[in-house]
Amino acid sequence: MSVAYSELLLSTLPRVRDAIAGAASSVGRDPETVRLIAVTKGHPLAALRAALAAGLSDLGENRVEELAAKVAELPAVGPSASTAVRWHLVGHLQSRKARSAVELADMVHSVDSVRLAERMARIAREAGSSARVLAQVNTSGEAAKYGLPAASAEEEVLRIAELSGLRVEGLMTMAPLTNDQTVLASTFARLRELRDRLVSADERVGGELSMGMTNDLAAAVREGSTMVRIGTALFGERG
Repeated sequence: MSVAYSELLLSTLPRVRDAIAGAASSVGRDPETVRLIAVTKGHPLAALRAALAAGLSDLGENRVEELAAKVAELPAVGPSASTAVRWHLVGHLQSRKARSAVELADMVHSVDSVRLAERMARIAREAGSSARVLAQVNTSGEAAKYGLPAASAEEEVLRIAELSGLRVEGLMTMAPLTNDQTVLASTFARLRELRDRLVSADERVGGELSMGMTNDLAAAVREGSTMVRIGTALFGERG
């Protein structure tokens, strides 16, 4: 299985990097300003091993339970794996699992309420640490999507940025599942515009934009994404 994932990445990784480079170049951006988060959710240890061997050190998981299992398996990957991997929790985070997320993830992309942020900040302060987070904003307006409502997001992100124990590195959003480039562009542009206002208003809000997955990578990069979360395009469909 390890060999299969390694061979798969020989073809998929260059395609993903070419897609990022092409989208970035089309709007005059340096492709190096876009970080590739390889989402290994639903894939075994072999995928993690292959990703590291291919030079992918930013790895993403959707669920805290799977993140914990992968972190526990790191010694089996190699002696330096624990220091090589930067873990990103990219899926919805329940408040009752906040402690594990703070302890395990290098960055949590899905802080979608002030209440969750307050709990994470308290946990981080108790541990004498600072949790790196992104505020998730629902810029698509879809009822099924998690995230701070776009109408109140600016105020709520500023409240989150005031919490000691958290470092708000930027924002995250998810676009609708559509091929309509106008819809995708407007969804991502709203997040970029919100980021710009927040960065101008408060130096405690960072400039990261986590937006773009396999189906909408190019649109996200054209609109300013600094982190794309790619799973299927790299590792294939989950088993």
